[in-house]
Amino acid sequence: MRRALLTLGLLFLWAPILLMSAYAFSGSRVPFEWGGFSLRWFQALAANERLLEAAWLSLRIGAASATLATLLGLALGWVLARHGRFAGRPLFGVLAGAPLVLPEVVMGLALLLLFVGLQALTGWPAQRGAVTVWLAHAALGMAYVAVLVQARLAGLDPSLEEAASDLGASPAVVFRTITLPLIAPSLAAGWLLAFTLSLDDVVLASFVSGPGATTLPVYLFSQLRLGMTPEANALAVVMLAVAGGLGLIAWMLRLRR
Repeated sequence: MRRALLTLGLLFLWAPILLMSAYAFSGSRVPFEWGGFSLRWFQALAANERLLEAAWLSLRIGAASATLATLLGLALGWVLARHGRFAGRPLFGVLAGAPLVLPEVVMGLALLLLFVGLQALTGWPAQRGAVTVWLAHAALGMAYVAVLVQARLAGLDPSLEEAASDLGASPAVVFRTITLPLIAPSLAAGWLLAFTLSLDDVVLASFVSGPGATTLPVYLFSQLRLGMTPEANALAVVMLAVAGGLGLIAWMLRLRR
């Protein structure tokens, strides 16, 4: 019974992905119609400069926003886990976790009003584009990283840090040599989660992006109105292959250890 339920669950999750991957090799122009085996859509993908530019922009914004979110989330999680009670802590914790529960539409509108207000007061940003999308995605991912870091710090044995301090290590040395290596897995997980959220986002980018800063999800969403082609399926196959290859490398490195 358990195996049957597990099999049904895996089929439910993977059947749409496998079907999409199969139709990427179809010769038909209709995305979900089989027209014989063909690689024409992979060739069309390689020649589609706008789609590739949007994909490259999404990767750059995703990496940059995940890095900023990891740094900010580390500081946020550290304060919540290590500084105990202080004035305004409940409100600080609620505001820090707000992006986890707020609808993205609300957050996107709030960020849009923020950028418009800043432009009126200071002249920055001159126009909405890649920088505003980067900041919006970092603000979203920061909350997720903070939760992971806070949970990891709460589970650490404080005697390890206390022993290093008793031996004369400064707080900076304790953090660099003891705390940081112990929370490194949570930071890596937070970075990957923030990167995935950025790469997948449509709503926030729709609010805060501008001309010349169209991310891949926004580009694909806009293509639905004009008529999607199997190039999107081909792109999905390429992304699955890259992600699967990276996962395989990580698994092999773990086995060697």
